[in-house]
Amino acid sequence: MPLFSRFDDDDEDEEKLKSQQSIPVDKHLFEARQVMIVGGITQDLARDVCQRLLALAHVSSDPITVIVSSPGGHVESGDMIHDTIGMIEPKVNILGMGWVASAGALIYISVPKEQRYCTPNTRFLLHQPSGGAGGVASDIEIQAREIIKMRERLDKLFAAATGQPIERIQKDTDRDHWMGAEEAVNYGLVGKIVSRTNELS
Repeated sequence: MPLFSRFDDDDEDEEKLKSQQSIPVDKHLFEARQVMIVGGITQDLARDVCQRLLALAHVSSDPITVIVSSPGGHVESGDMIHDTIGMIEPKVNILGMGWVASAGALIYISVPKEQRYCTPNTRFLLHQPSGGAGGVASDIEIQAREIIKMRERLDKLFAAATGQPIERIQKDTDRDHWMGAEEAVNYGLVGKIVSRTNELS
């Protein structure tokens, strides 16, 4: 028998226990019509979040609360969640907590400002998209053009969501642009700062 097999079994048992423990939590969140977006925005997370949103929309047209705490991540995965929120019938309220950055902010602005909330200690980060380019010169040129197009598209989305002139968005996102909760309200990013769930309309 391999030396580390007992430890491998322990890891498998721990993962199984975590999975079993998450079942009642998922059930209660589904019944409460709440969806959590926590951590980096990846394709796997986007699939999970969109499945939950579509399932909730299928069950009822009652409002859904999406809670976002994310450092950002894959822009196209953020687009998928952003667009799914816009497509479904139920009203969606979004609550920012911890930090809402980059692709997390893209998800955050998927609803009108009056449906965007945050807690007092939430921080927001807007910045231009970045990416690594490799390969032959022509491929690098194509990737650079795509990043520029992505930035233009995101600038338009944030300008529309905040009411800021696109020139202001372009200037602010040229470098990392951090905002606290009050600053984000003044910027037009946040509709209301809340301390309790019953303050969500």
